[in-house]
Amino acid sequence: MMAGDRLFAIGGAHIDRRGRVKGPYVPQASNPGTMREEVGGGAFNAARMATQRGVSVSLMSLRGGDPAGQRVSEAIEESGIEDCSAVFLDRATPSYTAILTEDGDLVAGLADMGLYEIGFAKQLRRRKIRDALDEASAVLCDANLPVEALRLVAERAAEKPIFAIGISPAKVERLAPILGQLSCLFMNRREACRLAGLPADAFTPQAAEALAARGLKASLISGGGEPLLVMEGGNLYQIAPPAPDRLADVTGAGDALAGAAIAALMRGMPLADAAREGVAAAKLALESETAAPRIDETSFRAALALVPQPRPAG
Repeated sequence: MMAGDRLFAIGGAHIDRRGRVKGPYVPQASNPGTMREEVGGGAFNAARMATQRGVSVSLMSLRGGDPAGQRVSEAIEESGIEDCSAVFLDRATPSYTAILTEDGDLVAGLADMGLYEIGFAKQLRRRKIRDALDEASAVLCDANLPVEALRLVAERAAEKPIFAIGISPAKVERLAPILGQLSCLFMNRREACRLAGLPADAFTPQAAEALAARGLKASLISGGGEPLLVMEGGNLYQIAPPAPDRLADVTGAGDALAGAAIAALMRGMPLADAAREGVAAAKLALESETAAPRIDETSFRAALALVPQPRPAG
């Protein structure tokens, strides 16, 4: 798709809390388990993976003037990412709380992200942020941004690749007005069906084809352990993901896939090959207790060797 080395990421960088149930999950009851907390967020997680894959990244997010905001600031700095975020001293830092089964599958998630709804559009009009967008080789945004902010991103970055992450079925529809301006959209099956206006259990290629008809140039649609669907120019391919050595946590796997694939695209790699790199990164994320694991080249190449070549989707 392109050659370049500067990615400007805009979106979630917040506190992630994940509770894991011990034993079988019992709905509508108190379940024993453990809770852990770290810094995450769709755009930030993907940016961290892209950084590890050799891309220089700047990040613009929003946080409060509280201890949680300080943690987010420190995590961005430790990741080697340029921090262009805004701090609202009188606001709480956004957070996401997930409840997982003992096997690591998501039971429910709660997004407390009111700050994102009011702050992104204003910040995108700042001269500093406009300049950063102009200087970037590519842009990544996530659906934590409200529609007005996504429109501003698409308008300002109209001449360069724009990548997007769907985030959730509840938020992915925000991307509908800018579908035709996206270079590639990363989402899961439920998000793709929601955006396409289809039932949640619809055949995934049907959703991909419907979105292509609405102007989406390319998409990577994940389905947990099911094959990753790659759509480009109306052509459909699939990649069967290798099973993780152990399923530690599903949180962040899709973000890792997006970050690694975007880094590969920015090196000029074809989408199908970049998707394989994304699948390898997702495998390593699934095997990690953290949403954005640190990976070395040896482990990445070992994971990539297990990812089969794309084949036409039937």
